[in-house]
Amino acid sequence: MGRATDDVTTAARALGSLDLTDLGDNCTEQAVTALTTKARTRHGNAAAVCVWPQFVSQAAAQLRGSGVKIATVINFPHGGEDVERAVEDAVEALRDGADEIDLVIPYKALARGDERAARDMICGVRDHVPNGRRLKAILETGELRDPALIKRACEIAIAGEAHFLKTSTGKTPVSATREAARTMLDAIKASGKPVGFKASGGVRTLADAALYLGIADEIMGAGWATPATFRFGASGLLDALLAELDAEA
Repeated sequence: MGRATDDVTTAARALGSLDLTDLGDNCTEQAVTALTTKARTRHGNAAAVCVWPQFVSQAAAQLRGSGVKIATVINFPHGGEDVERAVEDAVEALRDGADEIDLVIPYKALARGDERAARDMICGVRDHVPNGRRLKAILETGELRDPALIKRACEIAIAGEAHFLKTSTGKTPVSATREAARTMLDAIKASGKPVGFKASGGVRTLADAALYLGIADEIMGAGWATPATFRFGASGLLDALLAELDAEA
């Protein structure tokens, strides 16, 4: 009992909420095949794989019937303001088999006070995400920095009916932080709406996973953080989780 049991429980929870990710600049079809294979583990499946849009149809074919969702990124990573292009890319990805769209909001515009750009982007893409599929709004909290601005980004995304709030792209110097996670989860709780949370970027160890799950348990209540409401976006976390689960087996 004690710490070892807690670690195994954390590893199992994290595995089921993992968006196993490959968004490397040099990603290949072979790398996506390796990713989809890794997503189905001896201890259960990851929640999703997250790949570039051009690999969605391949990942969907390889994971058909597994229950593992297919996520992809739109307006990534720079968070531009071209709503029409983002909508076109999202529609194409959904047609190719994406279950979840991870959309970077125009965070630079928001930082300079242009809320409309973020609102138009979220609402424009959300209007094309059908029932049964999810839109995750990537806020890029490490660039927004100010807790008040992060809170406002959350409020805009929630008002636009995003299904999840996601911390970051993982492509900036600062990605997920405990401070941003608290701000985001507080905003979700205050909204009273069924919005999920995704910590992305820099989540690599069992201790990292325990930190974010602990924050969610504290703010949202024990039992809230399930794959339907809570995700980790990571590429390296899986090995740490499997090492813990293998040690217990």
